[in-house]
Amino acid sequence: MTALPQREAQAAAVNTPDDAVDRDRRLLILAPTRKDAALTMSLLPAGIVGEICPSLNALVAEVEEGAAAILIAEEWVATSGCGRLAEIIATQPTWSDLPVLVLTRPGADSGEVAEAVRTLGNVTLLERPLRVSTLMSAVRTAVRARERQYQLRGYLADRLRAEEALRIADQRKDEFLATLGHELRNPLAPMQAGLQLLKLSNLPDQRSVRAVDVMERLLQHLVRLVDDLLEVSRITRGSIDIRTEPVDLCAILRTAVETSRPLIDAADQNLVIDIPNGPVSIAGDAVRLTQVFANLLNNASKFTENGGHIWLTMNVVDQTAVVSVRDDGIGISPTQLETVFDMFMQVDRSQRRAQGGLGIGLTLVQSLVSMHGGTVEAQSDGANAGSEFTVRLPGVAEDARTMASTPVPGQFPPCRILVVDDNSDAADTLNMLLTELGATVAVANSGPEALQTIDSFEPDGVLLDIGMPGMDGYEVSRRIRSSSRHSDLLLIALTGWGQGEDRERSKRAGFDHHLVKPPDIDRLRAILVEHQSRTPTGRARQEAPLNYPQP
Repeated sequence: MTALPQREAQAAAVNTPDDAVDRDRRLLILAPTRKDAALTMSLLPAGIVGEICPSLNALVAEVEEGAAAILIAEEWVATSGCGRLAEIIATQPTWSDLPVLVLTRPGADSGEVAEAVRTLGNVTLLERPLRVSTLMSAVRTAVRARERQYQLRGYLADRLRAEEALRIADQRKDEFLATLGHELRNPLAPMQAGLQLLKLSNLPDQRSVRAVDVMERLLQHLVRLVDDLLEVSRITRGSIDIRTEPVDLCAILRTAVETSRPLIDAADQNLVIDIPNGPVSIAGDAVRLTQVFANLLNNASKFTENGGHIWLTMNVVDQTAVVSVRDDGIGISPTQLETVFDMFMQVDRSQRRAQGGLGIGLTLVQSLVSMHGGTVEAQSDGANAGSEFTVRLPGVAEDARTMASTPVPGQFPPCRILVVDDNSDAADTLNMLLTELGATVAVANSGPEALQTIDSFEPDGVLLDIGMPGMDGYEVSRRIRSSSRHSDLLLIALTGWGQGEDRERSKRAGFDHHLVKPPDIDRLRAILVEHQSRTPTGRARQEAPLNYPQP
C-alpha cells in the first residue's frame, strides 16, 4: 500500500473517528482510489468526521454500524456488493433517509448510475471533475439533512418513551382499580348478605324496616359505583350503559335528597321539596337518575351561600316529567351558560362559594339525561341571581305504579352448596343466608379444606373464592376437575375480581360461572336450577331426602 503524504496523513488522523465519536455522524468515503479518499478526507470542513472504507463490503459493514452520509464513486456502484447496500438502505427506519453522494464519471449517464438512483434512495449525483467547493457544499448539505433526521429520531424516541410511560401508567391504573374493586367488594358481600338476612327475619317495627330498606338501596348504589370504578375507561369513552326498567321518579328524587342532605345541612341551607305524593313511573335506570339529581342538588348547594335556599320541584306535562333544581346562589354569567355542560368547565373561582372539583358533574348529568331520551338546560339571570337546572324526561306511564323495594330473596331448590372463602365474615353470612333460603351449606376457609370437604359433603355446587392465600381458587378448581368423580360438579367463581381477563382465566381453570361479590342471589338460584335440570345426579338428589347435617 502506498504511503500517504505527510499532510494527507495528518488530516486523516484528525478526521478519523475514535471511540468517543458518535458513529452515526460519520461520512463514509469510498473513492475511486485510496489517494482520492485521503485527499477528500483532508478537505472535510471542521465538525464533519470522515472514515475511509477500503472496499464496498467494508462500506456496507460500516453503514450497518451507523453513518451520516455516504460518498461513493460510480466505479463501486457497478459491483455486485452494491445490492447488499441497497438492501440495507431499503430497511431503514421510517425517520431515516440516508444521503448517498455518487461521484460519477464524465459524460452521459450510465446504466449503473440509473440503477443507483433507483435503488439507493436519497441519491445526489456529482459529476467528476468537480470543484472542491461544490463537493464540500454537497457534503455539508447531506450532513445537515442527516442532522435533521436525527432530530426527528429524537422526537420519535421521546414520543415512544412518553407513550410507553402512558401505557405503563394506564396499566398500573387498571391494576389499581381492579385491586381497589376487589378490596371494596369483599366487605360489600357480607354486608349485603346480612341485610338480606334481616329482611327475611321479623323486624320489630316499621322504623327497622325503613332503615333496612334505606341501607339496602344505598348498598346497591355503592355496588353499582364500584362496578363503574372498574370500568372507568367506558366513562372516558362516553360509553356508560344504563339498565332500563320501570322506576318511580319520586322515589329516585327522595333518594337523591338523602344522598345530598349532609352537604345541604352542613351549609345550613333550606331545601324546599315540591314533588307529587304518589308514584310517577318512567322507564329508566334508578342508580343513574339518582346520580343526575344528586349531582344537581350538590351543585346547587356548593354555589349557594350558607343559609341560602334550594328548591326541588317536579311536575308532569304531557307525559313528560319536568324536574327543576333552583337556588338563590351566585348564579351563572351569560357567557358561561353556553359552556356550563362542557367537560372540565368551572364557574368563576373568584366567587367565594365556588368549590374545587374536576368540572365533570354537569357533563355527566347531560350525558345520562340524554341516554334516557331527555334534555337538561341551565338558566340564570346573571351574577348573584341564582340558577335553575331543568330536566325533562319523557315517557311517564299512564298507569304509574310505586317502585317496590328490593324483593325478599326466594327459596332455593333442594341443593347442597359448599362455600369456600378465606374471609370468614363473607363465608359465614352467605352460609346463613343460603341456609335461610333452603339450601344445605358447608363452609371451608381454605383450598385444602375445600378439597377434603367435597369428598365428605358431596355438594351440588361450589361457590369458590379465587384470591385465597396458599392454594388459590384457580388451583382448587383445577384439582377438582382432575377427578372424574366430580365431573358434573357445578363450580362458581365468587370473587371481587371481575375484569374480562379474570373471567377468561377462571373459565380456563375449569369454572362454569364467574360471579362478582356481592353475589346476585337470584342469579345464583337460576344457575343452580338450570344445572339441576340438565344433570341426572341433580334430579335424583331433588327426589332423595337430604341426609347431611346442617353445618
